[in-house]
Order: sequence, then structure tokens, then C-alpha cells
Amino acid sequence: MKNIFLILFLILFTFSCVGTSSVGIFGSGVSVAYDPRTVGMQIDDSIMQKSLIGRLALNDKKYIIDVNAKILDGNIYLSGKVGEPEEKLKIIKMAWETKGVRSVQSTITIKGKSSFKSTAKDILISSQLKTALIFNKLTKASNYTIDTINGKIYIFGIAMTKKEKEKVISEANQIHGVEDIIPSIYLVEELSRHKN
Repeated sequence: MKNIFLILFLILFTFSCVGTSSVGIFGSGVSVAYDPRTVGMQIDDSIMQKSLIGRLALNDKKYIIDVNAKILDGNIYLSGKVGEPEEKLKIIKMAWETKGVRSVQSTITIKGKSSFKSTAKDILISSQLKTALIFNKLTKASNYTIDTINGKIYIFGIAMTKKEKEKVISEANQIHGVEDIIPSIYLVEELSRHKN
């Protein structure tokens, strides 16, 4: 009986570790089918993500809904909205305290700092870029997370080649209403375990 519970626990633990990075092709995140990271790297990132989200939830349960954390090769990308600037700083500090972190990038905004019109415009810009990446044969859209805040596009992901990275930025530049593009696109050879 103990062995059955142990096997069930290991199966659940294994699927929960890899599950966060295996979102489908039309979802956000990095799809396992196109993910150039090793399984070990994916598990390390998943453990870091679960650790950070757990600590955020222990600090304040509203962060589970209000803050989104993506981790790629030890690089943490935070997005979402919080009520006060102090909360934003506290969340960034907690991200830096995560074991194994290499960098932290934040697009967390303060609630009330943007209007309904600008939010709708941001959603339209993100949707246009996601659609352009899906239909472009040179890009793997599922390898990118896109957030737009006040006309600024934040792109986070992995490019297989330098040409793909340039194409993603080029697609973003073609969208009307974009004020700035902040790419955090890593090439496969830039990932920590692919370096010589």
C-alpha cells in the first residue's frame, strides 16, 4: 500500500513540475514541443517558479491572481498589477531571493495608473503580435510571452536562431500604436547549459 502511494506521489510531482511549461500552442508560455531547453532545465525553472509563487502566496494570497511569474533558464519575468509601489518592490525583492535566479525583469504596474482605453489598446497590440507570430513561418509563437503595458511591448522567450529573434522584433515594430519594444529574447546558444 505504501508503494502505491509513493508511486502516485511521484507521478503527481513529476507532472506538476513539467506541467507549467507545457502549455498548448495557443496558450501563453513555452510549449514542450518547441522548447529547446533540456528536461533538467525545465524542471529547474518549474521548481523556481513554484517556490516563488508559493512564497508570494504566503506573503499575500491576492498575489496568486494579481502577479504572474515566468522563469526561463533562471531568468524571472514578472507581470501583473498591484495596488501600491511598495508591493511591487517587495515582489521584485522576493524574486531576487529565489534560489538559482540569474536576473529579474518586471512589468508589474500599479493599479489605477492606466485607463480603460489604454488597457484595451494594450490588449489589441498584444493580440496583433501574437497573431503575427503564429502565422509567420520563421517564428515559433509558443516560445514567447508577450505583455503590453501603456503601448510598450515586453517580449520574453527563446529564439532558435538570430534570424527568428530579429523577425519577432520586426513584427512588433510593424504594429500601429507601439511606443517601445523591450525584448528579452534569448538565443538557444545563450542558455546556460548550452554554453561551452
